[in-house]
Amino acid sequence: MKVSVGQFAPSGSVTENLKIMGSLVAKAKAEDSELVLFPEEAMLAVSQVTGPLNAAIEGNWTTFVQQLSFLAAEHGIAIVAGGYEQSGDDRPYNTLAVLGADGSILGTYRKIHLYDAFSYQESKSIKAGDVGQVPIFEIGGLKVGVLTCYDLRFPEVARRLVTEGAELLLVPAAWFKGEHKIEHWETLLRARAIENTVWVAAAGTSSSHTIGHSAILDPMGVPIEYLGEDSEGLVTTDVTRRRIDEVREFLPVLANRRL
Repeated sequence: MKVSVGQFAPSGSVTENLKIMGSLVAKAKAEDSELVLFPEEAMLAVSQVTGPLNAAIEGNWTTFVQQLSFLAAEHGIAIVAGGYEQSGDDRPYNTLAVLGADGSILGTYRKIHLYDAFSYQESKSIKAGDVGQVPIFEIGGLKVGVLTCYDLRFPEVARRLVTEGAELLLVPAAWFKGEHKIEHWETLLRARAIENTVWVAAAGTSSSHTIGHSAILDPMGVPIEYLGEDSEGLVTTDVTRRRIDEVREFLPVLANRRL
């Protein structure tokens, strides 16, 4: 299955963000991709919101998912993208929408690890999702697991997904800039791929305060395709089960586990 990762800098306009995503989806389809991953805040950048977040997103989550559904069906490509969903109280969820190539809503994932680190407190404005979620979806004949940004720092999340059968991990993010942050991002992506012998595709926002650096890594942790701080871009590669089987034949870490 060919997989694409789209990178851009979301604004405070859902309409404008969807326009950019539409352009990148068309490009992914032209490259025969069956799945395109967008970043964590693809719907709306919190940093661009003035006033209460709940007011800014009111009604927009439904519109966002509907438009993604139309895009997926129009181009015959699965889409995974992040946004903000009202939760019923004053803090919305940080949610991923997963759309099938026919436009069907395969499911959602609400971020469970909120970014309360490096002097930032995501939990002040965002509500955490249910830790009981195991977000795995069948796309293009592969089992695909999803996790969001800060979740990447918790290896048990990726391992749980792989234990449940995930062969490709999708990691949308808005990874903040800072000392050693690019090194952390790249190291953690490689670690999640290597320790689980699975493919990892990661999409990062490329705003003034986030690093971009989207990438697709094979089960040996080798970056097959990647972007730097490009303001907008798309990369595509062929993600195969055969490569997973090859790696697990000489590196059977999952089979060698002693718990």
